[in-house]
Parts: sequence; C-alpha cells; structure tokens
Amino acid sequence: MTDTAKNPRAGVPERPTLDGLEETWSRRWQEEGTYAFDRSKDRASVYAIDTPPPTVSGELHMGHVFSYTHTDTVARFQRMRGRTVFYPMGWDDNGLPTERRVQNVYGVRCEPALRYDPDWRPPAAPVSDDARKNPIPISRRNFVELCTLLTGEDELVFEALWRRLGLSVDWSLTYTTIGAHAQATSQRAFLRNLARGEAYQAEAPTLWDVGFATAVAQAELEDRERPGAYHRLRFAVAAPGIAGDENVVGGFVEIETTRPELLPACVALVCHPDDDRYAHLVGGTVRTPVFGVEVPVHAHPLAEPTKGTGLVMVCTFGDLSDVTWWRDLHLETRVVIGRTGRLLPEPPPGVDPVAYAPLAGKTVNAARRELVAMLAAGGDLIGEPKPITHPVKFYERGDSPLEIISSRQWYLRNGGRDPELRAELLARGTDLNWVPAHMRHRYEHWVGGLTGDWLVSRQRFFGVPIPVWYRLDNAGEPDYDHPLTPDESALPVDPSSDVPPGFDEAQRGQPGGFTADPDVMDTWATSSLTPQIVGGWETDPDLFARVFPMDLRPQGQEIIRTWLFSSVVRAHLEHGVLPWRDAVLSGWILDPDRKKMSKSKGNVVTPMSLLESSGADAVRYWAANGRPGTDLAFDPAQIKVGRRLATKLLNASKFALGLGAADALRAEVTEPLDRAMLAGLSTVVGTATAAFDDYDHTAALQATESFFWTFCDDYIELVKERAYGSGPGADSARAALATALSAQLRLFAPFLPYVTEEVWSWWRYGSVHQAPWPTTYELSQAARDGDPELLRLAGAALTQVRRAKSDRKLSMRTDVPLAEALGPAEVLEKLALVGDDLRSAGRIAKLDFLPDRAPELVIASAF
Repeated sequence: MTDTAKNPRAGVPERPTLDGLEETWSRRWQEEGTYAFDRSKDRASVYAIDTPPPTVSGELHMGHVFSYTHTDTVARFQRMRGRTVFYPMGWDDNGLPTERRVQNVYGVRCEPALRYDPDWRPPAAPVSDDARKNPIPISRRNFVELCTLLTGEDELVFEALWRRLGLSVDWSLTYTTIGAHAQATSQRAFLRNLARGEAYQAEAPTLWDVGFATAVAQAELEDRERPGAYHRLRFAVAAPGIAGDENVVGGFVEIETTRPELLPACVALVCHPDDDRYAHLVGGTVRTPVFGVEVPVHAHPLAEPTKGTGLVMVCTFGDLSDVTWWRDLHLETRVVIGRTGRLLPEPPPGVDPVAYAPLAGKTVNAARRELVAMLAAGGDLIGEPKPITHPVKFYERGDSPLEIISSRQWYLRNGGRDPELRAELLARGTDLNWVPAHMRHRYEHWVGGLTGDWLVSRQRFFGVPIPVWYRLDNAGEPDYDHPLTPDESALPVDPSSDVPPGFDEAQRGQPGGFTADPDVMDTWATSSLTPQIVGGWETDPDLFARVFPMDLRPQGQEIIRTWLFSSVVRAHLEHGVLPWRDAVLSGWILDPDRKKMSKSKGNVVTPMSLLESSGADAVRYWAANGRPGTDLAFDPAQIKVGRRLATKLLNASKFALGLGAADALRAEVTEPLDRAMLAGLSTVVGTATAAFDDYDHTAALQATESFFWTFCDDYIELVKERAYGSGPGADSARAALATALSAQLRLFAPFLPYVTEEVWSWWRYGSVHQAPWPTTYELSQAARDGDPELLRLAGAALTQVRRAKSDRKLSMRTDVPLAEALGPAEVLEKLALVGDDLRSAGRIAKLDFLPDRAPELVIASAF
C-alpha cells in the first residue's frame, strides 16, 4: 500500500479484506505518530488519562481486553473532539505477583544473606515441579535481576497484544513501576509524608502472610470459607464462691474457641457489659487450662453474648478482635506464633516451659492437634469439637490463612485513626464524578470502615526500597526514632547498597555506624502515584502543569479500596486535590455459565488467538457492548457479529465509493430521501456524542450500528438506481452517500479503528483518527429540512414488497406490475415524496397511493 502522506487517497482496492489490517496500520500509526501527545497545548486542550498499569505476572485475558477497549474508545473520541490526548501505558512489575512468577518459572528463592554472584545464570525455564519444590537459593541482587529480566520479556508480549488490539496510547510515554523514575517519585512522596508526620513507624500487631513471609494491609484481605471446629475449654476460676450457672460449674468457667493452639497466648477473658451471667467475674481472674496462667476477666461491648458461651478468650493475636481488645483494655502481650507460621521455640512470659515444650516449633495445625490432646488428657476439653465452616482471612494473593504477629512496620495515615482526615477523604469521594454513580457507595463504605492506617512496608525483595537508614548506638542497636534520610536530589536510593549522608560503607552494620531499613514499599504505595509518575511531578513541571489533575481514571471496581482510594490519599496529602475529575469503573467478564472469569477458577480466555482469527475490530466490538460497571458474558457469537459488521463496512463503502461518492462530497443534496437519511444520521450523531460525553460508549455504538444497517439495507437499496444515473438526482444521491459515509466512518472509528482507517485511506486525506468528530451541524446543513420519517416509511414499504416476493419464492429482481400503498392520507403524502426511489428499488411498474383507514402503511403488490 502506498504511503498516504505522499498519496493520501489510495483508491478502492478490487477485493477489500480485513486480513492484515492490524499489521499494516499498527506500523503506520507508529511511524507517523498518529497518537503522539502534543505537549505544546495548554491544559484546557489536554485530555489526560491515568491508564491502569497491568500487573506483569502472567498473561493478559479477556477481562483486560474488555476494560482497556472501553478506555481506548474514550481516548479516540476525545482526540477527534479536538483534544490532545495524554494516554500513557505502564507496567506494574514490582511486588509479590512478580516474585512468585519468578520463583515458579526458574525454581529459585531469594536468600538475602547470600552474597551477590555476578556470574550466576538462571536455569532454563520452565523448570520441573521437583525444582520448584526444592528451589535454588540466590542472593537478593541476583533475584531482583531475575525479576527484571522476566518482567522485561513479559512486557514485550503485553505491548504486542495491546498494539494488535489497537490501543491508541502514546508508546513514548511508557513507564514501569520498578523503573528509576517511578522509584524516585515513590521515594520522594514517602519522604515528604515522613517529614509532615503522615508516614510513621510502629511496633504493632500485623497481619502476616506466612507463605510470602510479609506483612499485608487491610485493603488486601479477603474472607474465604474454611472448615474449622469449636472447642469448649474450661478455665479454673481464681476467685471463690462461683456457682449457679450452667457455664460456671464447680469453680470453672467455659469458653468456646476455634483456635485452641493459641491458649499459651491467652491474656484475658471478655464478656459483654450487659451479660448478667458473668457480671460477678468481671474484675476477677481465671487460670488457663494446661498452663495455669492467671488472666483477668473484663467487660467489653464487642463481645457477643449469643456467640458460643458468651465468654471469649483473648489471645495475642488470633484475629482483629483480639487486637481491639488488647488495645482497649491495655492487656499484656504473649506472642506464640512467629513469622514462619510455627510456634516460637520459647514460651511467652509467664508460661510454664515444660508445659509449652511439646508445642515449640510446630506448625499451627500440628500444635492444635497436640494441644487438644493435652486438654483432653487433663479433663479440660468439654465434649467433642463441633465442626463448622467459617470465614477465615487471607491475603488476596496468598494460599495460607493470615496470622497476626507483632512486628515493626511503616504506616501511612489514611483516616483509619483520624476522624478529621477520614472526613476529608469522604468529601473527596463526593467531589469525584463516578461512572456509574453507585460505585461511590463502595468507596464510602471502605473509608467509613477503616480500622487502622495503611501499612506500606513489605518484607520482600522486588520493590521500591524504603529510603531510610538507622544510626546504630555503641551496642549496635538501631535508633528507630530518628531515621536517616537522603536528599531528594539523590533519589532513587537503595539503602542496602547506598550509604546515608555523612557515612561510608565501612560503617554499615558497625556499632556507631548505620544499618539500612530492609523493607520495600507495598506495590500500591507506588501505583497510587501513577498520575505523578507519568505527569513528571517535580521532574518536568511544564508537563505536570499540562496534565495534572488528570481527566480520567478508568479501573476495575474490585480495586476501589486499593488503587483508587490510595491514589486519592496521596494526591490529597501532597497536592490538596483529587488526582482526576472522573472515575469510570468497569464490570467483570463472565464465562458462559455467568461466573466471573479468574485464573484461580481456570475459566480464563486469553485473547491473542481470537485477535488472530477474528481480528481486533471484531474483538473490540464485543468488548464495547459492555457498559461501565456492568458485567458482560464472553460470547464468541458476538465477536462473529463484530466481524460481520466490519466486513459490511468494507463492502458498503466500496459500493458507495464505486458509485462516485468520493467526487461528490461537496455537491448539494437536493432529494427528499437523501435529506431524510442525513437528518436521521444527524440525530444519531447527537445521540452518540451525548453518550460518549456520559462515558456510555455502548449507547454510542448501538445508535451508530443500528443506523448503519438501515443505511445499508434500506437507503442504499432505495437510491442505488438513481445514483447510477446522471443529473441532479444522481448527484444528490452520491453527495448524500459521501456525507453519510464520512460521518459513519468517524462514528465507528473509536470502536473499529482498523477497518475505518482502511476505508478512510481509500478516499480521504490523513487519518480518520485525527479527523474531527462529526457534528449535528455539518449533517443538518446537508439535510436542510429533511424529515427522517421519510426513510423509515420508504424502508417499511420496500420491506413489504420484498416480503411479498419472498413469500411467492420470487427473485428480488422480479418486476411488480402494480403495487398499492394503503394508509392514512398524511402518511401517503410523505411516502409520495420518495415514490420514485421506492418504485425503482422495488422494480414496481405502477405505484398507486390509496388513502385508507388502516392505522399503518400497507403495500399490496400484484404479480
């Protein structure tokens, strides 16, 4: 194909085809900078999109195609409306998903104590299951290099798929969340949070994933139903004179628990303040079975009188309620579970070492079995355990139930413990334009239910390092209260290899020297800054002023509590504004059984084979039929419809242009049917434009597609004989065809970018994606006083004539000697205006108009 820059009108090919359009036009768009952002424009002319950076830890699936297509239709629409579109793409490549993928692909594990080996090379991937079960230990630096290598390969695959899908991003703006620029941005924001007191460090109970060996945040939790059992235990009452209640028998009190293995961590029993059964116990003490530790009895409103015996064992820590009671009641701390998920080798203070010894070092499940046996042997297990199914908290990407351990972590204030900040963040949610509107309630529910600040530190390796060090005293103990920080000009830094100002490497780990903070930041702590990263915050003030705050944040509804909320928090704390004006939330892709597609369920469909077999336009058509916030079932039949639509657009365009429409674009439209068609198209343009302004791309597509089929099935059939001729009537038909084709190509362009670009190149200059969006004004000028009802009437009449031929099994080219139009006089008067076109299209020799009392138009054909 010739270069349109030199020969902009390529001409209509003899046999147009959809095959090969993706390769041709993807390359041309890149070469010609069709979607390049023009940073010379002022902020009012810019439409900036905070594009979700997909996680690079596997394959893209149809859910990605679904939501990213929606965003691309918006970008293309805004570009055609005259905005210069800031549309970057990023890769979210740091964090736990990437680490797990590297571990599985190469059969390795990170061992930070090992020295870096510059000559180490990874085994050939993928490795065997045995290798995964016995992973090779490698140094942290070797592990990070391996993560970087694999994500680099994955990103190339992702980019190839996005290009084939036709995303109109500016690929020169691509970034990664582990890149130096993103790291510097993330560390700068953290240091400023720290300076303002918004980031802080604390030793506190922490939700801990044993499999990943890291702390996790409240936003990353999910409940999963798991089997368990209630065990009824008896505690000896230390105070005398207790009797007369079924739960207080012979100097004992009974409780029920699903976690008897935490008995050595017991620090109190709790009842509700209004529970009269235990009022006399409050203020006294009881002794734990097996270990004989004396613990207090307290009243607290969080206790549920109807749950179990109404008396609850408080341990440090079994669940989040334990944490609340521990804080509110100022209880002791007896930790028994360590970071490995096993019981610690030494008992907590006050617990008999001999009694504890059988539990030391055991897994949670093994310790549970051992302790139940010990309770039964001592007569302190009442009855048999009662099997139950109950919700257990997991890290959303983890495989093991979460434990709560005491650890030192970094936190960022997010309103969880600050009512004033919470109110400010709720107000931000009100100011944001939510599409659909009801999604705001999810945000408000999340913010209103926060119980603590955002835990941002992770005990992992492939992430943005927390940019602080700690001075060591003469005994080698770190001073956590006065962290050492770098100057912003030095960012990014890696404290494990860089040194703080005023120190040298020889002082690392030495008394009087320093030590690095070993943790990295939560991936959301960096992803929450995507507007700042792509906008050049503090590194490119000119660009930042042109794009921030941004216009659009498109994203999944399931990460409102993580990505959306955390982005609002960071922009509020740093800039005092929302990071964008509009948030558009996508629905989920469902399988044919109406179940959400997910990798864990094994029902995911990958898109590349569909793109290759059906074409990107067909796949995009399927995706565009789902509205924001609405789930859509994956339906291959709908993709076939999209393919048929794209093919029809090729063929109908070829036909219209073959009639000479390209040379009649400026001619006057004079005939009533032609003006009627353009008047109807003007209404479609208004509908589609309003729909896009409301982020309802589906309504825009439906209006455009519905008109297009009427245009093909009725209008073209009605005017083609006239268009083949000569004179003013033929000129009018060809001008109307050209005007309509131009407008419809532009209406379809956001959805079907390849076929519309191909057809546009046959007869128009430049790219359809840089052409102006059609307006009702341009069409109404051509239509003048056209009445859309004329096309509907003519189409209905032609349909009846065709049906009469079909019922008689006659060819559509069969002549009709006589046809009579029956109906209300006013309807027949309108139909008479297009009578010549109807006679020609229906091959009707004589057409009579007979006013009748029938409420609708009826065409009676005589053969």
